[in-house]
Amino acid sequence: MPQIQLKPLSISPDAQVSKIGWDWMIGTDTLPYLANEVVVVPEADIDAYHDAAAELFEMYVAAAQHVIDKNRFAELGIPTNLIELIRLSWDDDRNIHLYGRFDLAMTPQGVKLIEFNADTATCLPETAVVQYAHLLANGQDESRQFNAVYDTLVGQFRYLREQNRDLDPSLLLSAMHGEDGNPIPEDDANVALLAEAAREAGFDTAIAPINEVEFSPDEGVFRQDAFSGRFVRYDYWFKLVPWEYIAEEEPDLCGLLTEAVRNRRTLVLNPAYTLLFQSKAILKILWELYPNHPLLLRTESKPLAGEPCVEKVLFGREGANVRILEADGRVRQEAEGEYGDYPKIYQQYAPFPTDASGHTYQAGVFFAGEPCGLGFRRGGIILDNAAQFVGHIV
Repeated sequence: MPQIQLKPLSISPDAQVSKIGWDWMIGTDTLPYLANEVVVVPEADIDAYHDAAAELFEMYVAAAQHVIDKNRFAELGIPTNLIELIRLSWDDDRNIHLYGRFDLAMTPQGVKLIEFNADTATCLPETAVVQYAHLLANGQDESRQFNAVYDTLVGQFRYLREQNRDLDPSLLLSAMHGEDGNPIPEDDANVALLAEAAREAGFDTAIAPINEVEFSPDEGVFRQDAFSGRFVRYDYWFKLVPWEYIAEEEPDLCGLLTEAVRNRRTLVLNPAYTLLFQSKAILKILWELYPNHPLLLRTESKPLAGEPCVEKVLFGREGANVRILEADGRVRQEAEGEYGDYPKIYQQYAPFPTDASGHTYQAGVFFAGEPCGLGFRRGGIILDNAAQFVGHIV
């Protein structure tokens, strides 16, 4: 098993994070969210991560086309009221996938796909900004990172403008509030970074929680200006809100967005077809289409006979409702969560590389039209929402 090599950095990133208002990154327990060291990554591994993400995205596109052509939406757990919008957005190439994050494991057999966070991927600020600033503050060569996330996002937004010249470059970005009704700082930081990239690409941007956004099938997306009281319309809407949540919990909104997209009154980021990538059942489709591919782990709809596997729900997040099963079916470890009612798939178990202290490391490679940045999450056998973020140096 590859051994993770760490380089300690004497200056903590916490002070830098506080200066830019991202105090949510600073842990309050004995395991801070941001690690005060970086993973030393060989150049050959950087090439492997980059090439894997590029090839995997092409494979995902082929798998999604297969699902659409063969009408296999139900196997992926796709809500029926979202299928029409998925087809609409897929058939119009102007509906561009903005960004996502591949979760990968470096194994003795090379890079393996764990899953693709294609719809509402987070960790953007940590990957794009914080790990870069961490090297800079410690006198390290900040160019020694696989990290062009921000510049690549700017390029993606420019490409969106070029491909949608009939639309006004006005973008409203939205996230959800927590159960207590308050903003979620992590989500807001991700949205703020995307808004800045869009502004640099020439968009007029605004940020509003989804409960303050108005929708019309004929007019598109609006928000009310707090000072003038007038409603302002936007041709683009970015939502850090899962598509399955919109389809299941807000069916009326799903219908409104379908008509608004059909009428060319709004372009939604990420597009509805992204849910095909997001569903973990597509891991099974990939294995069908590319059996024994070196980047893939065998994935089936039932436990793998005679070998350890990982049970995943189709739309789980942050390790919730994951179970690791031994070859005889016994549960080695499991994580609780709120997604247990979703169907499940079973993926061949691939142990993550570890450091000298036994912590596991999962690589996250961002994809925004091309592979553009690397970061690591560190934790136990199941990486949940208590996992740390660890930067890297090449």
